[in-house]
Amino acid sequence: MSQEQTIIYGKLVRDRIPEIIETEGSKAKVRVLDESEPVSALTAKLVEEAEELRQAPPGDRLGELADVYEVLAALVGTLGLTDEQVQETARLKRTERGGFSRRLWLEEVSSVQWGLSALPSQLDDHR
Repeated sequence: MSQEQTIIYGKLVRDRIPEIIETEGSKAKVRVLDESEPVSALTAKLVEEAEELRQAPPGDRLGELADVYEVLAALVGTLGLTDEQVQETARLKRTERGGFSRRLWLEEVSSVQWGLSALPSQLDDHR
C-alpha cells in the first residue's frame, strides 16, 4: 500500500518546474502571483539563489550564478527597469565608491566623531 507524501514549498519557481514535476509522476499545485507579489517573491528567490551560490562547490558555481542572473533579470524587468539602467547605475557607483576587485574586507571602524548610535547608518552609506 502506497501513501501520498506532500511537501509544502511556498516559493517562486521557474516556469517549467510544474511540467517537469508532473513528467516525473508527481502532482504540482501552483498559483499565479497577484500583481502585488512578484517583487517580494523575486527578492526572496534572489536571496535563496545567492545562498545556494555561496554554498556551492567550485564545479557548481556557474550554474548557481546563472540562477542568480536569471532571477536578477526577472526582477529588473518586473521593476520596469532595463539592463542598461542597472549597468549605468552600477558604473556610476563603481566610479564613486569603487568595485570589488581589490577584495577588501572591512574588519571594523573606530571613530570618536560618530558615536555608537550613528555607526550603523554611517556604515550603510559605505555600500
